[in-house]
Amino acid sequence: MSESNCCTRRPCDLKKTVILVGVDNSKESFYSLEWTVDHLLTPTLFNNQQDIPFKLILLHVKNFAGPGLSCELVEADHKRTASVVADKAMEFCRDRSISEYEIEVLEGDARNKLCEAVDKYHAHMLVVGSHGYGAFKRAILGSVSDYCAHHAHCSVLIVKKPKNRQNRH
Repeated sequence: MSESNCCTRRPCDLKKTVILVGVDNSKESFYSLEWTVDHLLTPTLFNNQQDIPFKLILLHVKNFAGPGLSCELVEADHKRTASVVADKAMEFCRDRSISEYEIEVLEGDARNKLCEAVDKYHAHMLVVGSHGYGAFKRAILGSVSDYCAHHAHCSVLIVKKPKNRQNRH
């Protein structure tokens, strides 16, 4: 029996796993980014940045203003928010020594755009934060994480920020 070539490949020859993280201007989304970096991408787990077997893509989706609402002020606010989110994400990655990442800003419904980005980037995992809304708020507002969990063509990790637990050791 001959040995397969796949067993002799070096890590740099392997295609990197694509992890897409949805970010907005909420504490929950940045907690999900922090969790992803701390648990999956920590450079200290690898010899150097090139050894990290993941490609990180950060996606921010600007809300679509809708018919009749697309005035200059609303559009300017969306652009400002997108710029703030992108700057915070870049600063976070820089502070954590993550140099291999991309940031993309899209416009539209976050649920659909995240699922479309999964297909576009051939993502292996989509990470989204959870706002922790109750059933009533989810029914009224809709849940991006729930929609993605049912419609994205990859594994979906929903990161929920733990509530502060006092008197626990």
